[in-house]
Amino acid sequence: MKYLVFVTGLILSGIFASQQACSQDAIMNSLKTHSDDYTQFSSLSNRSHWGTYNVHDPACIKVGEYFYLYSTDAIYIPEGRIFKDDSVKMGHIQVRRSKDLVNWEFMGWAFEQIPQDAAMHIRTHNNGKGADGIWAPYIIKVGKEFRLYYAVSAFGKNVSYIGLAVSNSPMGPWKLRGPVVKTTSADVMNAIDPTVIRDEASGRTWMIYGSYFGGIYCVELNLKSGLCAKSGDKGTCIAKRKEGDAKIIEAPDVIYNPELKKYYLFVSYDPLFTHYNVRVGRSDKPEGPYYDFFGNDMAEPVDHLPTLTYAYRFENHPGWAGVAHCNEINDRGRYFMFHQGRLAPDNLQLNLHVREMGWLPSGWPVVSPERFAGTGLVKASKESLQGDWEVIFLNDISDSVRLCQGQIPPGGWSYSRKEFNNSMPVHFSSDGTLELNQFINWNLNGDNLIEFKTKAGEKVYAILFSAYDWENKKETIVFSGIAPSGYSFWGKKIK
Repeated sequence: MKYLVFVTGLILSGIFASQQACSQDAIMNSLKTHSDDYTQFSSLSNRSHWGTYNVHDPACIKVGEYFYLYSTDAIYIPEGRIFKDDSVKMGHIQVRRSKDLVNWEFMGWAFEQIPQDAAMHIRTHNNGKGADGIWAPYIIKVGKEFRLYYAVSAFGKNVSYIGLAVSNSPMGPWKLRGPVVKTTSADVMNAIDPTVIRDEASGRTWMIYGSYFGGIYCVELNLKSGLCAKSGDKGTCIAKRKEGDAKIIEAPDVIYNPELKKYYLFVSYDPLFTHYNVRVGRSDKPEGPYYDFFGNDMAEPVDHLPTLTYAYRFENHPGWAGVAHCNEINDRGRYFMFHQGRLAPDNLQLNLHVREMGWLPSGWPVVSPERFAGTGLVKASKESLQGDWEVIFLNDISDSVRLCQGQIPPGGWSYSRKEFNNSMPVHFSSDGTLELNQFINWNLNGDNLIEFKTKAGEKVYAILFSAYDWENKKETIVFSGIAPSGYSFWGKKIK
């Protein structure tokens, strides 16, 4: 294989596992010794141990029995440690596969080098600099052809290039087809972070892209080629945010829910190093307009809600920052979100988070508070929910430092619990009462829905999931809902 370096062995973040999909008991047993800190496995010579480590901006597709994952050229290199391995030539766009969304096998890289046309565009418009890596790949299958979209850019500038490569296999080799959108400093938009969605009714195909500069854009593609339907077209803006000239909105992803007949646009806000978080809007059409939780057009420059993720910390863990830049898939009616998480206190290590998704009665998605560990859907009883819980409200946190191009400047970060949404202890009593911010009562609604009641008598719902408690190394029950404020809230039963 010309463009792939193969590494054998099925790994779960440094833990060797069977080539066969692990049973649930085996998964649970292996997770008891799992460490989110992968300093000892960070070097290139330890790439067979990477598994869920060193994953940034993931995109996933399922083909046959395997899930294939593609991610940005981003790697954690601890200070003072040797990373290089002269026996291995690193490529671009990391490739992994898994049978169970828990054990991930590092397969190598999709490209041997950065495509020459992309590098030339960046350096021509950026004083000969930039194009040091490939960012934010996106994978889709059209007919028998796999299409891998990728982005090359000059950091902190909208001198960028989205290109397309194709193959008859998710493993490559990949043939370059050409540029999709190119931008320079003369443009409003920024050609990175592509995602592609097809209109289920008309068959028309759209690429949604953009990052920080100018907002999120939507451009129509030619279904046959995967390139722009009109040469030179850069599309129209479909999502902005308040103070968009100084604050980040980026990393769009769109998924269609056939039961709800809605398209959902996920975007990321704020510095990827700290408060990176996911927000979502919905539409009847893939090209929009998309509307948020309060009915605002996402093309309007306001801060849109709901939030689905945010920097958070359960007890017995230092916390997770940077939990955004997501991709979603529908696996035969079960929905999953993929995104990175940055491990506190340094927020430098890049871990893959896979979360199961649920859909509230209102039609809004939520994600499990815990990373997926092979567990099934929960069928709860009211008795099983009684006891002690940790609950987190995913509220906005003010930046503690002055941002530079929307990001935390070098040396600007120091660990503090105030930088995370922290859990609070809550007791779910047998009579259905509780003291939880505005909530005063709880009840089980069906098998997997908690119904909360506010002081004003309003009903608020949360989805129940069976989960693995990564912080306390045991199985548990969790819930995820959206408060009337538009911010998600998470709960985890601890005893």
